Amino acid sequence: MTERAQARPGRRTVMGAGAAVLGTAALGVTGTAQAADRSGGHGGHRLDLPVPTVIGHRGTSGYRPEHTLGSYQLALDMGAHIIEQDLVPTRDGHLVCRHENDITATTDVAAHPEFASRRTTKKVDGVSLTGWFTEDFTLAELKTLRAKERIPGNRQKNTLYDGRWEVPTFEEVLRWADREGRRRGKPVWLYVETKHPTYFRGLGLGLEEPLAKLLRRYNRHRAQSPLILQSFEPGSIQRLAKLVATPRVVLLSGAGSRPWDFVTSGDPRTTDDLVTPAGLKWMASFAQGIGPTLDLIIPKDGAGRLTTPTTLVRDAHAQGLVLHPYTMRNENSFLPADFRRGTDPNAYGDAFGAFAAYFATGIDGIFSDNPDTALLAAADFAGQ
Repeated sequence: MTERAQARPGRRTVMGAGAAVLGTAALGVTGTAQAADRSGGHGGHRLDLPVPTVIGHRGTSGYRPEHTLGSYQLALDMGAHIIEQDLVPTRDGHLVCRHENDITATTDVAAHPEFASRRTTKKVDGVSLTGWFTEDFTLAELKTLRAKERIPGNRQKNTLYDGRWEVPTFEEVLRWADREGRRRGKPVWLYVETKHPTYFRGLGLGLEEPLAKLLRRYNRHRAQSPLILQSFEPGSIQRLAKLVATPRVVLLSGAGSRPWDFVTSGDPRTTDDLVTPAGLKWMASFAQGIGPTLDLIIPKDGAGRLTTPTTLVRDAHAQGLVLHPYTMRNENSFLPADFRRGTDPNAYGDAFGAFAAYFATGIDGIFSDNPDTALLAAADFAGQ
């Protein structure tokens, strides 16, 4: 597919219109979530979300260092419908926003001689990593660090903001979202992932209980709260379903992979099993959606070009699940080969063409490092 030839709405139009220019889809909340909703409500709960939903991946990581308040604020200002946070714990049990507990590439920790001895090698979900890890720092120590661009080779311009922001706690993000919601007169949606939950539970730093406590404290524990929970471990989502009624999504890695909680428990199922009708029905018993890698929606051939879409969208919708696949980025190196332009891997390719191909499959939304591009593409699609 190629970029539509028709004139697109201007950026200001899309940003100001927000969800109004798009359709809506209902995210159903059933089963355990209803039982967990302490509001006393009964029957089905539904949340209206724009379609296609634009999810600011780690904020606006195409423009600012990821998982900083600056990245989140820009995503909100651009008009992203939901803004993502990934959660890992500190040694003293605080939840902070980092994509990984290894903070070597996303903070200036290596420049702090007082923490040189904290550098170590660990095995996280079966992978050996050497660096500095959040679980070895108290929150007070972590707050002495500053965030930086994770992939400066791809995004040199983002290094302008290195050192500008701290590593935020999730509670700070909740407070920020509440302030911005009051200022704007509508709630700020958050999309919250538990990272490596089995690994952290083994360290005595379980994520789900402190997360549920914060959700209740900030009134985001209900079936219609403006927040979606997500995890690559189905067991983490099942645990959360017993604690709060907040909508939940199971993330799915590539074909043939196994969730880490399946590996540790001896469950032989892989992603291939979970995307079958039977696997989708099982996930629908405790979750309201799935977040598959884009390759599970449209596989690529050996040259990196898109092939024929799978039946995953149709099969998931048949079970009442929404699909929010990940992740779209504008740079050539991250795009399917069909949509790369020129020879510079860090230059922008035909991101609009790629968005159009994915939206045409019927997905309900998409994670994007560039929410402004995604919003324009979504408006194009809604206007067809």
